[in-house]
Amino acid sequence: MSEMITADLVDLDLAATTREAAVRSLTERMAARGRITDVEGFLADVAAREARLPTGLEGGIGVPHARSAHVTEPTLAFGRRVTSFGRTGSGIDFGAPDGPADLIFLIAAPAGADDAHLTILSGLARRLVDGAFTDALRRVADPAAAAALLRGDAEGSTKGADGPSDTRHDFASDRVPTAVCTDSPDDASDDAASRPVDAPSFRIVAVTSCPTGIAHTYLAAEALQRAAEDRGVHLDVETQGSAGFTRLDPALIKAADGVVFAHDVPVRERARFAGKPAVDVGVKAGIDRPGQLIDEVRARAERGEVAEPTATAGAPVDAAGEPGDGYGTRLRTWLMSGVSYMVPFVAAGGLLIALAFAIGGHEINGAKSVAEHFAWTESASWAALLFQTGGLAFGFLVPVLAGYIAYGMADRPGLAPGFVGGAVALTIEAGFLGGLIAGLIAGGVVLAVRRVRVPAPLRGVMPVVVIPLVSSAAVGFLMFLVVGRPVAELQEALTDWLSGLSGEGAVTLGVVLGLMMCFDLGGPLNKVAYAFAVGGLAAPNEGSLKVMAAVMAAGMVPPLAMALATVVRARLFTRAERENGKAAWVLGSSFITEGAIPFAAGDPLRVIPAAMAGGAVTGGLSMAFDCTLRAPHGGVFVVPLIGNPWLYLVAIVAGTLVSTALVVLLKSLRTEPARGVPAEEALAPA
Repeated sequence: MSEMITADLVDLDLAATTREAAVRSLTERMAARGRITDVEGFLADVAAREARLPTGLEGGIGVPHARSAHVTEPTLAFGRRVTSFGRTGSGIDFGAPDGPADLIFLIAAPAGADDAHLTILSGLARRLVDGAFTDALRRVADPAAAAALLRGDAEGSTKGADGPSDTRHDFASDRVPTAVCTDSPDDASDDAASRPVDAPSFRIVAVTSCPTGIAHTYLAAEALQRAAEDRGVHLDVETQGSAGFTRLDPALIKAADGVVFAHDVPVRERARFAGKPAVDVGVKAGIDRPGQLIDEVRARAERGEVAEPTATAGAPVDAAGEPGDGYGTRLRTWLMSGVSYMVPFVAAGGLLIALAFAIGGHEINGAKSVAEHFAWTESASWAALLFQTGGLAFGFLVPVLAGYIAYGMADRPGLAPGFVGGAVALTIEAGFLGGLIAGLIAGGVVLAVRRVRVPAPLRGVMPVVVIPLVSSAAVGFLMFLVVGRPVAELQEALTDWLSGLSGEGAVTLGVVLGLMMCFDLGGPLNKVAYAFAVGGLAAPNEGSLKVMAAVMAAGMVPPLAMALATVVRARLFTRAERENGKAAWVLGSSFITEGAIPFAAGDPLRVIPAAMAGGAVTGGLSMAFDCTLRAPHGGVFVVPLIGNPWLYLVAIVAGTLVSTALVVLLKSLRTEPARGVPAEEALAPA
């Protein structure tokens, strides 16, 4: 890689008076050296970044920056605003709280920049909070000396400056340090006796991130570290930058007394930090008032405040697993990521189609397009509208599944080839299985293409042109000509098998699915059964609709059974469990299997077998009764959409009674009362 900044990328007499003019002036210097291929395109990317969050920092600093496809290699340009008398000028407004900036650093990163490039840029960003470093830049009189100073060259520390300055810095080897360094992640879990005498007693972990992930992410990290040092606090930072992130070791998180989130994009894998006192702010707050944030999280820890898991914990795709996870674990995560993004399309499409059949009957399937014929006063027209809208939503099912499996494997570059592969799967009628295969192929191809080393001028176009082009072509070839046809034949065989399900085969499948739904109460095995049922809705037939009904019915049994058990034998349950039982009535009726988790957590060896037995009974009976369901959800709300609804309810009641009887029997066999139940209460009649 050529030098990131040279003398001709430095303007010590920047004449611009506005933000736009300053950025343009520095951009033109980059373009003159071939670092920018399209000035206007890059300026648009910088403007878009500025619109999300001001890039001005306290101390008279502006750091406009962007990742852009118009950048050929990581580049830094520096401008210093001065007056005609040679003194620092009035500055340019970059939105800093303390006023205009006289030191302007324009950072340009290719859209496909690798970790080494971004490490160099982030090293500079962190250095900007060093007052001695910025003072030297205000004194330096020679562009070459300024460039050397910014690169961290030894001669740049004094050459051209009005005095010595300890500003040498090796950006190429820069990493985010901790306020009190440890030799290895395992140090976080050492006993206090093994630490130095003056080791800090309070430990914090922090996460910093910004939309671009180049400057503010690392500036906030550096500011928090300095503030922690001043307060004698140990701080470990996870910077979730644009090149990805390295997870903090779980031992560090476990040992931490509190957490600081300074971010403007969702924190990835946020659930890792659940149960810790936390402060949650924007990334600018991490730069502007880091000391206050550390004081606040310390105060919350002393008060015993604990942060609960939130909805911002991130999409399932973010939980890609720990580095040591086996392939099977990661494969399940990728598949579940695709399924989780597919479910809203299934829910919307399935419910709309089910409502259409409820309103207009099954003959609505042959209705004309509502774009050509729609009568506002005819129920058939409204039914046709619902049916056709639901059908379009269902049309996205397989492409979304494939696209987000690839996304889970390869991040955003996997989306285009994943969607293409899913579309091919639809075209060749490979269905749900084809979507699974296409997503895995697309993710694998993107990961393989990323490993190819390319010249620096091509890096900027890799993520927006080369990777989508090559990977989409490869996925199309493999799906059309290699694996697509065998998968389509397998899908056809599975569809025919489901269509022909009857008698003992159908009941056996219902029993197996019921056991799976109730084994881990919303966990991975439960989700596998649900995904199997949802996959059948991609090409619905009588058999797949029976499977959906059986899965939905079995999923309602565990919470309903626990709720009933707390009523018929209250003395076998703690007060907390009896309160949970009241909520379990609603949760079970709404098909929220997780409503039984509080009971299973306290007594898994009795609750889980009982739940599985009831789920197996319900699943088998639902299949035996030929119950069908077009909606990908259970609960009392979909009873009007069920085929043979009364028998469907009988199956649920039967399974609930079996589970209730079994859990009461198993709990009655233990010799001691339930935890939290006084002995005299345990002996009282129910």
